[in-house]
Parts: sequence; C-alpha cells; structure tokens
Amino acid sequence: MSIEELQKTVDTWIKTYGVRYFSELTNMTILTEEVGELARIMARKYGDQSFKAGESPNLADEMADVLWVLVCLANQTGVDLTDAIRQNLEKKTNRDKNRHINNPKLQKI
Repeated sequence: MSIEELQKTVDTWIKTYGVRYFSELTNMTILTEEVGELARIMARKYGDQSFKAGESPNLADEMADVLWVLVCLANQTGVDLTDAIRQNLEKKTNRDKNRHINNPKLQKI
C-alpha cells in the first residue's frame, strides 16, 4: 500500500466507523501516548528493562498505532505525506550526503 493509499484508507475508515476525526490536539496527545507504548516495548526488548509477567509485547502493532495516528493528523491538517516524505528525503540528502559517510563513529569495523 502506498502512503497515498494509506491516507485514503484511514480517511475512509474514520468516516465509516469512527464517525469523525478526534480533534487535532486530542490526536496529538494520542500520538504521544502511542509513541510511549512503543518506547516501553523498545526499552524492554532492546534495553535494560524486562517485561512484566503477562505482558504480551507486539512491536509491529505499536508501530502501526503510531503510524495510524500520524496519518490521521496528516489528513486533518491537509498534509500530503507522500510529498512531505519526498521533500524531507531531499532535505536530508542535501544536508547529510557527506556527513555520515565522513563520521568516524559510523565507520565499519
């Protein structure tokens, strides 16, 4: 599924099942909450914390939740994520085309 198709699919789902979008501020808060849930799993899976008994971590599901709310915010605010990603990649390429290659900390060992 392309990003454009994802934005349309989310919009259709919201209008069919969700009644309407939550306010932008509410969705921003939900996005923050979802990123926190993703961070919790990352800290336990890749960091020094351990899972509690009975926790059933689903990294993919948490990432999808983050993406879902981000797409909702993009739809609500009129952001074309396909175009935004293209522009952002161009910005990063122009800014960083030599930066990381020349970073001794990133050199292969």
